[in-house]
Amino acid sequence: MRVPGEETFLINPFGYLYEEVTASSLVKVDGEGKVLDDPTGLGINKAGYVIHGAIHNARHDVQCVIHTHTRAGAGVSAQEEGLLPLSQHAALFVGRIGYHDFEGVAVREDEQARLVRNLGKHHVMILRNHGLVTAGRSAAEAFVLMHTLERACEIQVAAVSNGAPVRRITPESIAATQAVLDTVEFSRDWKAMLRLLDRIAPDYKD
Repeated sequence: MRVPGEETFLINPFGYLYEEVTASSLVKVDGEGKVLDDPTGLGINKAGYVIHGAIHNARHDVQCVIHTHTRAGAGVSAQEEGLLPLSQHAALFVGRIGYHDFEGVAVREDEQARLVRNLGKHHVMILRNHGLVTAGRSAAEAFVLMHTLERACEIQVAAVSNGAPVRRITPESIAATQAVLDTVEFSRDWKAMLRLLDRIAPDYKD
């Protein structure tokens, strides 16, 4: 997450489970990945900085970058055709998603230029044989895009799991779906998720 008004970023400490991360444990780094404030003393994941830092430094419209390695997301990233138009969730991303080929663990800074090029103008990217990335103009946008993309991947994995033929959504229906979903405010779902988080894990604010 970009720190408002600064060219600095917050990233989770290396070695914490996601359920352990709180507001006060986030590590502050500059655009080159130099640690400026590290409350835990654990440092950061180099690969995390290479991916997140590349996007933040190149895309000044982006405030928040989320990267995941879920089973469904990684599963779809390993499929030759990538995300297929099989669900309403997937329809949102047709023509709006970048793909980046796997180059090994992302610790080489020369990969950053290729990550940025392959994301292009999009806010969503599949890292082939790896996982998912969303880049939002707000935390709300990044999260809702990731939540929707993850659900699309879950549906795709379920749909192809038994080998039965799948029905793809037509281009006309994709356009109609995007026209409706593009009018939905990201803040609506984000606020609902924050209410859920306040109920089940309110210590994230600590």
